[in-house]
This record gives sequence, C-alpha cells and structure tokens, in this order.
Amino acid sequence: MALSKKPVTGMKDILPGEMEIRDYVIRVIKDTYRKFGFTGIETPCLENIENLTNKQGGENEKLIFKVMKRGDKLNLETAQSEADLCDLGLRYDLTVPLVRYYSNNSATLPNPFKALQIGPSFRAERPQRGRYRQFYQCDIDILGDPSNLAEIELITATTTCLGNLGFKGFEIRINDRRILKAMAEYAGFKEESFDEVFIILDKMDKIGLDGVREELLAEGFSAESIDKYAGLFEMIKDKGNDGLKVIAEKIGDFIDGSVKDWLEEIMVSVDAAKEASFEVVFDPTLVRGMGYYTGTIFEIAIPEFGGSCGGGGRYDKMVGKFTGQETPAVGFSIGFERIVMLLLEQGYEIPDAGKKIAFLVEKNMGPERLSDIMKEASALRKSGNVVLVSRMNKNKKFQKEQLSNDGYTEFKEFFVEARD
Repeated sequence: MALSKKPVTGMKDILPGEMEIRDYVIRVIKDTYRKFGFTGIETPCLENIENLTNKQGGENEKLIFKVMKRGDKLNLETAQSEADLCDLGLRYDLTVPLVRYYSNNSATLPNPFKALQIGPSFRAERPQRGRYRQFYQCDIDILGDPSNLAEIELITATTTCLGNLGFKGFEIRINDRRILKAMAEYAGFKEESFDEVFIILDKMDKIGLDGVREELLAEGFSAESIDKYAGLFEMIKDKGNDGLKVIAEKIGDFIDGSVKDWLEEIMVSVDAAKEASFEVVFDPTLVRGMGYYTGTIFEIAIPEFGGSCGGGGRYDKMVGKFTGQETPAVGFSIGFERIVMLLLEQGYEIPDAGKKIAFLVEKNMGPERLSDIMKEASALRKSGNVVLVSRMNKNKKFQKEQLSNDGYTEFKEFFVEARD
C-alpha cells in the first residue's frame, strides 16, 4: 500500500512563493516590534497537560491535541481515565507557554518584561478560510506593568506593523471585560451565567441584536433581563465612540468610573501616536473567547477579510496560577496566517527585493569558464539580487516557465561554445 502524499487535514505544505512572503512578513514583524523594545523568546510546542486544561483557554481547551504517555508510564491495562493515558499536549496558543516561561524565569528578566514570540500553535478544529489546525502566531506581551501604557504600546506597535505591511483602513475594536460584566449585572443576569450570555453576545455581528434576544430567550433567561440588556445596545446605536460615555453613565452603579477613563485614555493616546491609517472603535459587543481576560480586550478587523485578524487583552490573574502572586499582564496576537493569506490574494510583491536572475549553464562547462560564471553570480548577489545557478535542462522552455512562476524575471544562458 502506497503511503499518503497529502498533509494531515487542516495542515498544509507551504510552496516556495508563499514561503517567501511568510519569511518577509516575519522579518517586518520582528523589525517593527524590536523597535518598540520587545525581546524575542522561544518556548516548546509541548506543555504539561495540566497547564493547558486549567479552565483559562475557553473553547480552545476542547481543541487540544493530547499526547499519550510513553514507555513505562503508559499502562493501557490499568488506565481508567484520560489522565492515566495523557500527560502532555500541543499548545493551542502562545500565552500559556509565555506565562509558564515568565513564572520560571522572572528572577532574571527585566520588569516590566516586553516579550516577542513567534511560533506554531495547534488546535483540533474544523479548518476553514484562513484557519488551520497548525498555524503560526506572532505575539507581543508586557508583563509587570499595571498601567494602560502597556495597552497603548501594544496597540501602537501592532498597528505600526500592519501599516508597514501595507494595510490601511482597518479597525482596532476595543472593550473591557469589566464593562461586559457590569452590563450583564445591570440587566439582572446572575454572575454564574455571564459566560453563557457572553458566548451568545459574541454572535452579534452574525445574528444581529434580534438573534441575540432569541438565543438568550431560548436558553431560559428572563424576558425582563433580556429587554434591559438589549436596551443598552439600542441606546448607543450609531453613537460611535461616544457610546462609551453613554454606557458608563447608564451602568454607573455597577462599575468604577475609572474604567471609562482607562479606555478613553488608551483610545486617545493610540490615535495621537498612530503611524498607520486605522480607527480605534469602542465595541461593547466585543467579548474575546479566552477565559483568562480580566480587563481591556481588543481585536483587529481588516475589511478585506471580513473578520478578526488578531486580538488580545489583559490577563492579570494568570501568572498567579503558576506563582501564587498576581502579576499584571497584557498581550496582542497578530493573525499571521490570515495576514499572509490576504497578501497572497492581493498579489503582494516584496518591496526592494532585488531582481531574481537565473543562470542556466550548459553541461560539460570547463572549470575556468565555470569559475567565471560563479564569480559573476557572486557579484550580482552582493549588489542585492537573487541569483540561481542551475544546469540547463533539455526542455529549456519548460524550465524557464517554472522559474518564471517562481518569480525569476531575468535569464542568462551559458554555453560550452559561444553562440550567435
């Protein structure tokens, strides 16, 4: 039986043209973030299963690729539960590994610590456009800063990065988990049902306010609470960022007024410092699915995609689960796979990439002539060009077509004997 040539469902082989774009995007991301003072780190793809299943990852905890115990640790005959079979898992994001890394190394790290991490994550979910089971994430996080300067830095760095990649006219949607909870409490929902309410609210952009009403009613929530809750969103319809002030006044008995000031300061500061074309938009329907968020949350919306292309927020209680001592923390993850997909669909060309030149050399070329050819190729590379030196195929026309598809625009042919 022949072995399968296809990659595992939800994962993909990356061809040279896409790989070139991916490498370029990573270079831009690293260069941009390092200019904001972020430091590169790396963590393993595997984590202890207890770290990944601590009720912090929301729905993603249902999507973990779990790894069976190995050798003497695995005893199928006595196993009675999943815990007897599994001890490790592939990370579903970069935040849990970062927090473990920080908890283990904080004594030797600066405070606050500005981390940059790029690497693959894994989720056993249904693949769709721009979503895979193995995907790269690019995260920046600030640990140890309790002020909203951390949010301002993260949003400014991320939007500058997107601008450097040629994106414009996008939105940074921003909200706060404290506002979400206060709105739900104002409406009369019980605290233990907040997560269920938020899961339904998160569908607002797909099913609309009436759809949210219907789903809340179907889940058994009281009509009085639903009407009061929906009324908050109707009240700020078409008010834009002024809706933050309106909401804050309405739910004032359920939330500290400093939360409004906190968000306003972020929005105003980011707008003043921005180096790309985008808008910061207050969005009271923004939820973010992770259970670990405690305060500010934000998301990137790029018109060409029609959905989220990254997001993040504040998770001040997560480090404490490892160390017993709470540490302020906030992070922003850029949607690397979706960014690359959009650039490929736009036919993006890497700026200042230099020419791609192919030297096609006939067989049986003498050593002296071949040395001259290699010296010529080396000189062209030093001046910023990509130069491929390859033997000339019998079907030279097809060879050139393939190289053209790979971006080569110039061809130089070398024969054993001079030709007119």
